[in-house]
Amino acid sequence: MLDTLTMIVSILDSMLRLSTPLVLAALAGLYAERSGVIDIGLEGKMLGSAFAAAAAAAITGSAWVGLAVGVAVGVALALLHGFACITHRGNQVVSGVAINILVAGLTVTLGIAWFAQGGQTPALPIQARFPALTWPGAEALGQVPVLGIVYRDLISGHSLLVYLAYAAVPFTWWVLYRTRFGLRLRAVGENPAAVDTAGLSVTLLRYQAMLCCGVLCGIAGSYLSTAQNAGFVRDMTAGQGYIALAAMIFGKWRPYPTLYACLLFGFLDAVSVRLQGVILPGFGEVPVQLIQGLPYVLTVILLAGFIGKAVAPRAGGVPYVKDR
Repeated sequence: MLDTLTMIVSILDSMLRLSTPLVLAALAGLYAERSGVIDIGLEGKMLGSAFAAAAAAAITGSAWVGLAVGVAVGVALALLHGFACITHRGNQVVSGVAINILVAGLTVTLGIAWFAQGGQTPALPIQARFPALTWPGAEALGQVPVLGIVYRDLISGHSLLVYLAYAAVPFTWWVLYRTRFGLRLRAVGENPAAVDTAGLSVTLLRYQAMLCCGVLCGIAGSYLSTAQNAGFVRDMTAGQGYIALAAMIFGKWRPYPTLYACLLFGFLDAVSVRLQGVILPGFGEVPVQLIQGLPYVLTVILLAGFIGKAVAPRAGGVPYVKDR
C-alpha cells in the first residue's frame, strides 16, 4: 500500500514539474489569441529564452539574472511578432513559424560561438539554478502516512518557478474575467471594430497582450534551462510550444481547462518515463519510442478534432484595418 502511494505521488510530482513550461506557454498563447493574434511562435520564444537564461546564468553565476535576460528575450521576440502582425499586418502563422526557425538556428550558432560546446551552454552550478524549496515541516511531516508523504513529496520540493506557473492560472482567470483590461482584451479578439469605435486602441491592446505573452514564454524557457535542467542543450523545448498550443485549444481558450490539458500532457510524459524498460506480461518490454511519442500522438489526436467544438476568438488571425 505504501509503495503504491509512493509511486503515485512520485508520478504526480513529475507531472507537476513537466507540466510547468506547458502551463506558462499555454497561458502565454491564451493572452495572445484572446486579443486576436495567433501565435505559432511559442516554441521559438521558449527556446530563445531558455538559451538566453542559461547563457546569462553561466556567465554571471546568478539564476535571477538568467531569468531576467530570458524574460527580456521572450518579450523581444513577442514584440517582433507583434511588429510583423499588428503594425505591418503580416500573416500571423508565417511570422510565428519564421520566429521558430530563426531561433532554432540562432541559439545553436550563438552557443557554438560563445561556448564552443556544440551549441550547448556549460553546465550550471547550483547557485546559478533555481533550487527546490522545502516547505516548513516537510521532513517532519513526511513520516506521517499518506498526508505527510503528499505534503513532503508532492506539495513541497519544487522550484519557485513551478509555484509561480500554477499561481499564474487563477491570476490569468482574474485578469481576463474580473478586470477592465481583460474585458477589453476579450473584446478586441472578438470584435476589434467595436473596440475601436469605443475609442480604444486595438493596436495598443494587442501589443499589451503580446507583452504578457513574452513574459510568460520567457519564464517558461528560463525554467527549462535553469530549474528543470542545468543548462541549455540544442532544441531542448522538443515541441513543447506546439503541445502548449494544443493544450490551449483543448482548453477552449480558458485558463482552467487549459491547465487541465497541460496536466494531462505532463502526466503522459511522467508515465512515459516510468514505463521505459518495463516488461508487461504478454507484451514484453515497452518500446521506448512508443512511450516517448505518447504526448505527441495525443496532440495530433486532439488537434484532429476529438475535443468537441472549440470556437476560437472570431478576430483571430485577421489583421485589423481601421476604417477611414
